[in-house]
Amino acid sequence: MAAARKTLQKILAGSKNIRFEEMTRLVASFGFNPPRISGSHHIFTHPEIPELVNLQNVHGQVKPYQIRQFMKLVEKYNLKLENN
Repeated sequence: MAAARKTLQKILAGSKNIRFEEMTRLVASFGFNPPRISGSHHIFTHPEIPELVNLQNVHGQVKPYQIRQFMKLVEKYNLKLENN
């Protein structure tokens, strides 16, 4: 949980260099199910949200636009970090 909070703070501070493992941990901390993998795409689903989260591991990093898309979903659906 602390690692997920740290990653979230990093994103909110404007960092675009987020490691793939950090981002997948953060996505899971918001209640998204483990990914379905199709090629390089890791596709996460949430039981209460119709939209998907798609992440790609590019040299150990997540693409900045995918971080922005995820943060828009968090804001749109007012998602909260789950207590683990």
